[in-house]
Amino acid sequence: MEDSYRYFSNKSCQYFPCHKGADADNFNCMFCYCPLYVLGENCGGKFVYLSNGCKDCSACLIPHRPDGYDKIISKYEEIIHAMHCLEEREK
Repeated sequence: MEDSYRYFSNKSCQYFPCHKGADADNFNCMFCYCPLYVLGENCGGKFVYLSNGCKDCSACLIPHRPDGYDKIISKYEEIIHAMHCLEEREK
């Protein structure tokens, strides 16, 4: 597959596709766990915070769209910064 480092579909996964209403023929599993999650409200995706404070991203398809790879890679500097800040808070 061309650009397989950017895109693959794991159609044998028991959860595939893991988002209701997603297009199974164009579903990218590369970022099964979204790296944008750590950005909280600045992730750029469609999410809600639940009453328990957890972020629910089940309505977001950014990491699963064919163009999601570029979107996520463009945010890596922010992701690294956010992870560094979390690490500093834990000290």
